[in-house]
Amino acid sequence: MQNNRPVDDMRGQLYIGLAALVIVLAATVYPFHTVPEGHIGLYWRFSALMPETSEPGLHLHMPFVTRVADLQVTMQTDTVRDIPCGTSGGVMIYFDKIEVVNFLTKSMAHNTVKRYGVGYDKIWIFDKIHHEINQFCSKHSLREVLH
Repeated sequence: MQNNRPVDDMRGQLYIGLAALVIVLAATVYPFHTVPEGHIGLYWRFSALMPETSEPGLHLHMPFVTRVADLQVTMQTDTVRDIPCGTSGGVMIYFDKIEVVNFLTKSMAHNTVKRYGVGYDKIWIFDKIHHEINQFCSKHSLREVLH
């Protein structure tokens, strides 16, 4: 009967060494991130939004501790599609699309994300368009909506 204990010990040490190497490489390569032009970087540390933001370029963060999000702060066009419109006469029509041109200023970005999240545009553009169209249509006849 052969004793494979030294080979098994070496194999175990090899696996531990490879795992340690992967962790070290991830910790040294992963902390770099880029913020694209026209965006700012926002950071959450342990799920808390940090007060600092970063400008476009290459930046560092702590892996496994800090989450990074890029937020566009230049003009953008959001397209809201298939908006239902129920008129006061009970007729249902749909608007194919409504385009909203908007931008979030750098000075308001942090406060906006803190209050509404990174998906602030769903609340303030997409949901708001649906609400306002619904309000308008419910108070007008089909003829008034189409003219």
